[in-house]
Amino acid sequence: MSGPTTPRAKTSFNPTTPATSRVQAAQSIQASPHYTTTRRHSLYGVEDRVIIDPGSRIWKVGFSGEGRPRDVFLARGKSGASLWSLRRATDLAERAEEEKLLEVNLQSCLRSVFHDSLLTDPKARKVILVEHALLPLYIKDIIARVLFENHCKVPSVSFASSHLLSLFAVGRITGLVLDCGHLESVALPIFAARPLYPHLRTTTLAGARLTSHLRALLLMFGTYLPPPTSLSAAVNVPAANRATRVPQEVLLDSVVEEIKTRCCLVGDILGTNHADARETTPGGDDGSDFDVPPSSDYTQSESEFSHVGSESNVSSHRESSSEFSVITNPRVLPADAPRGENHLQALANLYTRHSTATQLQMRVMPPPSQQAGTGRGTLIIPGWIRERAAEVLFEGGDVDESSVAEVILDSLLKVPVDLRKTLASSILVSGGTAMLPGFIPRLHAEIIRALSPLPAPTKQPARPDKPLPPQYDRYASLRTLLPYFAILNNPSPPPPMSDRARANAGKAPAFSPAILSWVGGSLAGSLKTGGVEVAREKWDEENTNHDPDQSMDITADFEDRAARNILPDWTRTPLPSGAPPANPPRLPVETEVGA
Repeated sequence: MSGPTTPRAKTSFNPTTPATSRVQAAQSIQASPHYTTTRRHSLYGVEDRVIIDPGSRIWKVGFSGEGRPRDVFLARGKSGASLWSLRRATDLAERAEEEKLLEVNLQSCLRSVFHDSLLTDPKARKVILVEHALLPLYIKDIIARVLFENHCKVPSVSFASSHLLSLFAVGRITGLVLDCGHLESVALPIFAARPLYPHLRTTTLAGARLTSHLRALLLMFGTYLPPPTSLSAAVNVPAANRATRVPQEVLLDSVVEEIKTRCCLVGDILGTNHADARETTPGGDDGSDFDVPPSSDYTQSESEFSHVGSESNVSSHRESSSEFSVITNPRVLPADAPRGENHLQALANLYTRHSTATQLQMRVMPPPSQQAGTGRGTLIIPGWIRERAAEVLFEGGDVDESSVAEVILDSLLKVPVDLRKTLASSILVSGGTAMLPGFIPRLHAEIIRALSPLPAPTKQPARPDKPLPPQYDRYASLRTLLPYFAILNNPSPPPPMSDRARANAGKAPAFSPAILSWVGGSLAGSLKTGGVEVAREKWDEENTNHDPDQSMDITADFEDRAARNILPDWTRTPLPSGAPPANPPRLPVETEVGA
């Protein structure tokens, strides 16, 4: 039977080329095996634009029309720090040097975007730059100069608001967007696709503050097990005898970042009444068995956990105490609680009793002084630090630094009254810090908590016939909006208290908060509805008569750059009709003949 079947199988296999039209063949060509999109050709090459979401640390890049970025990478300078910060040198010479270094770093990042991440020709791609609301104008000028003049030479650059693009990603054009990034958290109301920039509110409580706070907590309450000096010591010496304080050399930036992104979470609101709470934790109290380090003075404006470490390195921590900014006015302890060591230990014990997270162990490289050991050291992370490190983002009451919930309410106070209900029911949270598990539900709970009625005053009036003055209620005018608050991308929304909240809470697509603005830029690029577009021809025309190499005066170079800037800037609002110019023209001085 094998004889007749074998020839039949051979004759039945006849490969032929399917007869399809040229149009169908062009439509079937895919740009990538991972994305079902096509490449449409135009005068500049292909119409799919390059979407770049530049952050101070994390960059997200890709093509328009796609559902996720092609590459997400950590953009750092040569020193390993962020590309830029909230500080800027006051001296013009130092400022020019900083800008030159930033330009070199941006050149490296943008060259990596086109030649390593996207593998495309920049001269044939239009670029949409996701513009953050408080991105300084000089940084935008440097990015545009690199894209237009260096090896990139892109046809055009469009600047689009990141908050507006985040709303586009969830199919809305009206809402209140909170972008919680690395350097700052910014709340911006948007109505009918128009950002209301005068009502923008910001705070520095963001990812950088959480990182420094987490580092301070680990230095103070963490435990470090150095590697044993020999294999026999690993068996004979118990781990409790090797436990020490956490050295500073162990907590590298990469280690703290990994702990923050992979181990931390956001716990529920911890009130003052916890009679029914459990008294012990399954993870134990290994990290709080050691003595609390000495402290000098504790004021309301200074960090509680600034002075960490042992006796030998107190001075080094005092120099960097401004980096360790943490909870200065915790609401879980009485206001009259003693400050200092007992206060910090009581706060740690309270968090330990009511923590549900278990402690974790992490293998880390030992400091250079302990390189003679066998293997790596062990960093023990207490569970309450994992759960309560993010409390620094929600502790408000500071005049200069509002919490992430207070910036939303402060922005609502500034918008017109007839827009408050619409914006309160359409809150959207984006940014990398918002990816912490439990962040968005905790934010909603903090908003409800901030709008709760104030407690009755316990202070008695000095004179019985003269009552006490009324308490200052900051958000009294927003209390009527309490049933309407809803977060669009809340993964676990609470029971709605109104039909409007039921229609909006948790209805956004399940995009990660970190890529919301990039997805909106991808959508805007595919629909050809980006922001303000600056063509390369216009840039070259404006910069034809300017040669920065021939200018030796730094002050004149800065003034010239500010005068010739053609980039969009929302801070430069147009003057009303009839307003005098800012710099009136000078009239020529007439001199008398023969004087």
